[in-house]
Amino acid sequence: MALILTKHVQSEMIRRRLQLEWIERTVNAPDWTRPDPLRSGVTRSFRRIPEIGGRVLRVAHRPSGADIVIITAHPDRNAKP
Repeated sequence: MALILTKHVQSEMIRRRLQLEWIERTVNAPDWTRPDPLRSGVTRSFRRIPEIGGRVLRVAHRPSGADIVIITAHPDRNAKP
């Protein structure tokens, strides 16, 4: 399985100073997940990231064959399990 990053998430990673490792951790071992209410087939995965002060990272992704397309990622101030 490979992670495929959209151009949007690539620019968000630079703008928000997000590490690929944090996104990988969030997708591979989330604290919790929810279906995206706006996009069919998209999952939102959430994980607390110690490197950003324990804030919750939200990653929206969808399967693409054996791979996973990462649509967006950002710290989510309002995330609650």
